[in-house]
Amino acid sequence: MTIQKAFNKNEEVVASKKSIRLFVLDCLEKAGCGPEHAQQLADILICSDYRGHYSHGLNRLHIYVNDVKTGGTDVKGDPFIIKEKGATAWVDGNNLLGPVVGNYCMKLAISKAKEHGIGWVVTKNSNHFGIAGWYAEMAVNQGMIGMAFTNTSPCVFPANSAEKSLGSNPICAAAPAMNGDSFFLDMASTTVAYGKVEVVDKRGGKKIPPSWGVDKNGRETFDPKVVLNGGGLQPLGGSEITGGYKGTGLCMMVEMFCGILGGSAFGKHIRQWQTNEKNADLGQCFVAIDPECFAPGFSERLQIFLDDHRQLEPLDESHPVQAPGDPERAHMNMCDEMDGIVYKKSQLAHLQNLAKELGVPMFQLKVVEDPVL
Repeated sequence: MTIQKAFNKNEEVVASKKSIRLFVLDCLEKAGCGPEHAQQLADILICSDYRGHYSHGLNRLHIYVNDVKTGGTDVKGDPFIIKEKGATAWVDGNNLLGPVVGNYCMKLAISKAKEHGIGWVVTKNSNHFGIAGWYAEMAVNQGMIGMAFTNTSPCVFPANSAEKSLGSNPICAAAPAMNGDSFFLDMASTTVAYGKVEVVDKRGGKKIPPSWGVDKNGRETFDPKVVLNGGGLQPLGGSEITGGYKGTGLCMMVEMFCGILGGSAFGKHIRQWQTNEKNADLGQCFVAIDPECFAPGFSERLQIFLDDHRQLEPLDESHPVQAPGDPERAHMNMCDEMDGIVYKKSQLAHLQNLAKELGVPMFQLKVVEDPVL
């Protein structure tokens, strides 16, 4: 079944990774992006949806396409090192696609960690790089602890503020345990990422939970459309009284690692989301740490720690205690069983317009008979 047939926004469909990848590559080629850079973006978009982070997968494709088409993002050239000393490097992203910059920087951080025990790389002049977890996982696959941070366009009303001045500024830290297990924390410094509000709206949702968003005056709202039309996000914790000052501090910490340390745009000086009158000039930070430089048996002890955590007595037997990364692993296992990535039809409706605009064929979808999302 294709998306052009009878539309039921709540119907679940599955698409193969291969067909999605070909679609993304076709769209980017039509927009003017070469295959090497396009493939790096396609991989991370698919990974996002595969891990269940729909806010940063195909939901974002039209934004990347528009940036490429209008020249907001460059598609030729490479990132380059501006300054280098021991375990550190400062990189210019050359206004390239964020995944191209991020892959370059994390590979550099891993290389330095192999030599020095740690690699710390900061870049300026980058663009939206997708899920931070993609880069941390690169380090985990090399037996290392990985961390990734980025600043973003201002969409957050800090605690007690009536105006936006911070991005959702994600934090990711991941580390290898035993037999493919891992600690895998990948989160926004806000209660939720901006894209999750977009996903609720695209699925037809009329209400978001408390502490997610605010209206244009910084007052809490439960209407996703109000958030998306001039409003913004709350820092992790929500209002000051419920801990929003902690989320505000985390947002600012990420900004210190990225925009301030990297010499990029920062805070309220970053361009508005989905505009390209000027370069995004995002700052990003990538860290790789070799645990062998410290106490022996890191992965074994981490595995014990994770298992102890998961075996805690739950409040509700139907909701076991989970470690960071467990929900993503469950979602990936579900997708593997379905032989593709599962979506609500409403999540993909906007791609029909993109496909028509670019003149590329829409990928094939199969209806899921028994809902899983």
